[in-house]
Amino acid sequence: MYRVLMPVDANEDRAVEQAEYVASLPDAAESVEAYILFVFTENSEKLPKEFEKFKSASRIGSVRRAKERLEEAGVDVTLIEDSGDTEDDILEEAEGYDVDSIVLGGRKRSPVGKAIFGSTTQGVILRSDRPVIVTGGGGE
Repeated sequence: MYRVLMPVDANEDRAVEQAEYVASLPDAAESVEAYILFVFTENSEKLPKEFEKFKSASRIGSVRRAKERLEEAGVDVTLIEDSGDTEDDILEEAEGYDVDSIVLGGRKRSPVGKAIFGSTTQGVILRSDRPVIVTGGGGE
C-alpha cells in the first residue's frame, strides 16, 4: 500500500485539489491509503466560533469535501486531527503513520511570492525526509 499524508487547512478548493491529485495516482482505488490531517491552531480564525466548543476535523468543510472526493475514487481515507504547530504536526504524523509522501496544497501567490513557498510548506519541504508534493490550489 502507498500511504499519503494530506494536510489540509480550511480552504475547500485547495483541499479538493489535493484530493484530486491523490485520486489520480496510479491504481489509487486498490493501492493508496490517504491520511487527511487537520491541525487546529491558535490562528484558526477562519473557523466558525461554534467549532471552538466542539473541535472535530470531520466538521470542517475542507476535510469533508476532500474525504468525499477520495472516497468517490475508491481511496481508503483516515481522518487525523491535531492541535499545535502545523509544521511540526505534519512531520510527526508523517513519521507516525510512516507515509510514503506528503501532499500539500499550494496557494496562489504574486510573482515574487511564487519564488518562496508559504512558511509551513517551505518548512515541511526543507525538514521532511519524504517526498513532498505541492499541488495547485484555490486562492488564499
